[in-house]
Amino acid sequence: MLQSTLQSALEQGARWLGRQAQRLSPVQLDNPFLQTVYAPVSVETTADKLQVKGTIPAELNGLLARIGPNPITPPKNPGTHHWFVGDGMVHGLRLADGEALWYRNRWVGTDTVNQILGKPRAPGPRKGVAEAVNTNIIGHGGRLWTLVEAGALPVEMDQELNTVKHGLFDSDRLLPFSAHPHLDPATGDLHAICYDALQLNRIYYQVIDKDCRLAHQVAIPVKHGPMIHDCAITATKVVVLDLPVTFSPKLVLRGASFPYQWNERHQARVGLLPHRGQPDQIRWFQLDPCFVFHTANAYDLEDGTVILDAVVHNRMFAGSIQGPDSQTIRFERWTLSPASDSVKREILFDLPQEFPRYDERLTGQPYRFAYGVGVGTDQLARPNELYRMDLKTGTQISHRFGPTGISAEAVFLPRKSLGAEDDGWLLSYVYDVATERSSVVILNADDLDGEPQAVVELPVRVPMGFHGNWIPSAH
Repeated sequence: MLQSTLQSALEQGARWLGRQAQRLSPVQLDNPFLQTVYAPVSVETTADKLQVKGTIPAELNGLLARIGPNPITPPKNPGTHHWFVGDGMVHGLRLADGEALWYRNRWVGTDTVNQILGKPRAPGPRKGVAEAVNTNIIGHGGRLWTLVEAGALPVEMDQELNTVKHGLFDSDRLLPFSAHPHLDPATGDLHAICYDALQLNRIYYQVIDKDCRLAHQVAIPVKHGPMIHDCAITATKVVVLDLPVTFSPKLVLRGASFPYQWNERHQARVGLLPHRGQPDQIRWFQLDPCFVFHTANAYDLEDGTVILDAVVHNRMFAGSIQGPDSQTIRFERWTLSPASDSVKREILFDLPQEFPRYDERLTGQPYRFAYGVGVGTDQLARPNELYRMDLKTGTQISHRFGPTGISAEAVFLPRKSLGAEDDGWLLSYVYDVATERSSVVILNADDLDGEPQAVVELPVRVPMGFHGNWIPSAH
């Protein structure tokens, strides 16, 4: 009943916005998230003859996958289109034995997409008002999973990026999942903080075990329906981010494609919950209003203190209905001490950046290096740099991808399972504004400001999406 009511409100709001289109500002009508580096591609491509500059490391045997929104049909109201919505498209580069075997891009097989493409309906259950799955792609249990938040279920894909099924991994539960689960390297468990757009008074803590089964699930009371894009884990705890971007019924009634905005009435707080814990075990810490899309790493100290590193925005969705609109972005360290009820904040790097990554062998443990890509605060995509931040010395080095290159999120891969923390490679999809083509660039993490190890030229452009990961080959 609530779902049908919300859908009716969205349809009424869409008609209202259509009548108001002439009143929108030129900036809104000229939507940057439908142009240049963000513009969707219109076809699925397979290419197996790829040009390579340099030498691809022979140790890299797997798939570099990433995903982002790629509307299969143009939005009806471009001025009110939000970057975070739209059908998901996965891009993959397959590497093996020092060669680039192929590149492919495929839409995630939701019902709408498959109907337009003339494909059969994929098996599995469905959940949520919006069906697009467009935010992250991970490997877990030897399989590929595309993820989104706020309600729709994950979608499994095969090694060639064909849709396999919908569902909460191998569980039959109709529960929302997260775009950002975190893998505990000690147990193989995926920990996730999840929310449902139709349930404003609760969020969910879920654990998916190494065999893709739902091993633990509890509901945590909240207010206002907060958007929780990410969490973090230490060796013993899950870090819950309850921050002041919340569901907005007013935006729903006005037909906004993304109904979340800054909420001054919502108290910002961070919770600590033991692994596989119960709601009454969570401890909350208050902090000044701010917003976090993405955490880096977190870890415990001997006295019970938790350290969390994250990219922090001063505000979010306070004015724009098209995409992120913060004025300041910093890499911060948050200290949550058992002797205090508030978060101590420290700016580590005053560099506007996003998509922080690190050596994920050290998830939940003390670490030294974090990586991030430069971003602006004006919603315009510009050539950027990839940063390596040394958290021990407070110094940073960077790599610029030429005068017209824009790097997406970079993924760190170690050279050896027991190698040093910076002994590895950084892989990222890079869009060239001048040529409107993309490439995959492989950098040496311990020589970040040096020449690339290899550059794989792609025959297409890869729009600026959200997240990606390296999925090792099972063969």
